[in-house]
Amino acid sequence: MPQGKKADFQIGVLGGGSWGTALAMLLADKGYPVRLWVHEPEVAMEIREYRENRTYLPGIMLPENLVATQDMEEALKGKDLVLFVVPSHVMRETARRAAAMISEKSILVTASKGIENVTHKTMTGILKEEILQIPEEKMAVLSGPSFAREVGEKRPTVVTVASKAASNARKVQEIFASPVFRVYTSDDVMGVEVGGAMKNVIAIAAGVADGMGLGLNTRAALITRGLAEIRRLGVAMGANPHTFSGLSGVGDLMLTCTGALSRNHTVGQLLGQGKSLDEILKEMRMVAEGVKSARSVYNLSAKLGVELPICNEVYRVLYEGSTPREAGERLMNRTLKQEFHDLV
Repeated sequence: MPQGKKADFQIGVLGGGSWGTALAMLLADKGYPVRLWVHEPEVAMEIREYRENRTYLPGIMLPENLVATQDMEEALKGKDLVLFVVPSHVMRETARRAAAMISEKSILVTASKGIENVTHKTMTGILKEEILQIPEEKMAVLSGPSFAREVGEKRPTVVTVASKAASNARKVQEIFASPVFRVYTSDDVMGVEVGGAMKNVIAIAAGVADGMGLGLNTRAALITRGLAEIRRLGVAMGANPHTFSGLSGVGDLMLTCTGALSRNHTVGQLLGQGKSLDEILKEMRMVAEGVKSARSVYNLSAKLGVELPICNEVYRVLYEGSTPREAGERLMNRTLKQEFHDLV
């Protein structure tokens, strides 16, 4: 899109956390006028007065054409693209509130990762139910190995954008792509979303192992068998198995299970060190999506009859009072199997 045209292409971003701020900055740096809807008044004030989100993305200066607002209508009215980057557990509430303010011409993109607890819907599944004026072909999901801070620091990052319509995926690809943010396209919306949600659950497991000091062999095994579980559930939900070998699958999984910036790995690490979930969450300002997604994945696996031993043990540690040591012993003493019997 030529630079002159960018000034005419209006973008609204819902969610002023670290990831929402980083993506809003990326788009503003490309020349797009961006309105960032922020829930907390102190965050909106920080961005307006200091050009910095000191709460969620400190030390990253934000461009002038990124305007923070607490007025959702200002962020949404007449926008050509609306980007949802709110925590997954408030996606439905946010989408329902936003629906009447979104123009029929808008492209909708979600960069939130999770599966809704009660309905087991993905984020695009929620958008389809709540924002009826936008056809599915104009919705997309952006996912991949991408810590917000590193995007904010303009470190090279590579992600995937998926949409049912190839033309829409290419358009979103062009809007987001930059010399430091490479974007691939996909038509497997379900696979990209399942990979993005489930890797957070496996990252908690990897963190638990690290917190217990179990070593690199254990972590590698959890990542590898975790990928098998992601693929297994994804295929049961209609995803392309090859998606999980890509950026939104193994790429995102590797990053989240090994990176020091991973909130989900941090939760697991603290659990492995003996802290309770309540203690951990009270000390965290930002959301660790895997805590919510673990419940969804556990219930969904039972509903679909899909075997997910690692994810199920994460659920038991988080919600049933099982200790990390008990969970590890159950995993290691399962019936012996052929490695690839259950892979597609």
